[in-house]
Amino acid sequence: MFTFNFFADVVRDDDPTNNVPDSIFSKLGMQLHRRDKHPIGIIKNAIYDYFESNYAKKFETFEDLSPIVTTKQVSVLPPYSKLASLTGKHHEDRRVSVSNRVFSNFDDVLVPADHVSRSLNDTYYVDSQTVLRCHTSAHQAELLRDGHRRFLVTGDVYRRDSIDSTHYPVFHQMEGFSVFSPEDWNESGKDSTLYAAEDLKKCLEGLARHLFGAVEMRWVDTYFPFTEPSFELEIYFKEDWLEVLGCGVTEQRILKQSGLENNVAWAFGLGLERLAMVLFDIPDIRLFWSDDERFTSQFGKGELGVKFKPFSKYPPCYKDISFWISESFTENNFCEVVRGIAGDLVEEVKLIDSFTNKKGMTSHCYRIVFRSMERSLTDEEVNDLQSKVRDEVQRKLNVELR
Repeated sequence: MFTFNFFADVVRDDDPTNNVPDSIFSKLGMQLHRRDKHPIGIIKNAIYDYFESNYAKKFETFEDLSPIVTTKQVSVLPPYSKLASLTGKHHEDRRVSVSNRVFSNFDDVLVPADHVSRSLNDTYYVDSQTVLRCHTSAHQAELLRDGHRRFLVTGDVYRRDSIDSTHYPVFHQMEGFSVFSPEDWNESGKDSTLYAAEDLKKCLEGLARHLFGAVEMRWVDTYFPFTEPSFELEIYFKEDWLEVLGCGVTEQRILKQSGLENNVAWAFGLGLERLAMVLFDIPDIRLFWSDDERFTSQFGKGELGVKFKPFSKYPPCYKDISFWISESFTENNFCEVVRGIAGDLVEEVKLIDSFTNKKGMTSHCYRIVFRSMERSLTDEEVNDLQSKVRDEVQRKLNVELR
């Protein structure tokens, strides 16, 4: 297994499919999940503790796999991937080694060719066949082909998304996978699928109790391309039902393409930020990326569920922007432009008005909320950010400002 490495050289590319901005490029390699005193790392270690206590030495852990993966099944990746900038800013750039291993973000986990997640609107593309992984499931098939049968994969994942307190373009996932042989379910006297589903639910109910205590739980049937049957686990927490994770019995096509057609398996995936925000009472997902000691000093290794104490609430600054949209306009692209200019100073982007005139032209009005987690913003800098947003939106998105 290889480790994600960085080099000091500048590597740029003019590939037209590259939509990775500097703000995302700068997050590569930060690996919050490997910091033992960070809420993300604390949650990860708590899950590791559960599996080690209940399945001693049975699950391997992988947490340093490259987030740069292929879209398709190919023989090798190029030795270097080139990350271009959408913003044109001249930051210090780095060369990213991705070795020659094969990890497929879409094909190996049966994501259909026309699925929305494959679009440039939803996924960060390095080039036409290389992306920043959207999920840790991208490593599933290659690990199986390498002979691993029970494993946990943790890592940073990347998705173009909306802007609010619970969504961020970089977050962290954990994937769990367990393979069973015919001897396992034959001894139980159960059908292979039923055997795997019951084992999965028993495992994850135990994990939920480990993290949240004696909570009420329920299973909800759902759909994923890579599992059948598929489930979501919800717990009743703080007087509301909370989705904890998605899971299911692995599709046989995935096992067959890895030479395991006579086996059955289960898989689950969970978001570490989602759990950490609930368990630590963290109100804004941007805080996970803060280096402010007023945030970082509140958490210690192994201290699960310490309640975050807000250190200050700086005032928000509201700015509206209206424009006539084109047929190619998408909200994700708009959010990328705003985030590319304001970074973590943008707290929320919300559509507050939309109408279509008699000529068939559609207008959108968005409210942008600027707020720093660490200081008060001045009118001058907010006005400057808003001015740059207006210029970039008109230049990049083919819209007409109102």
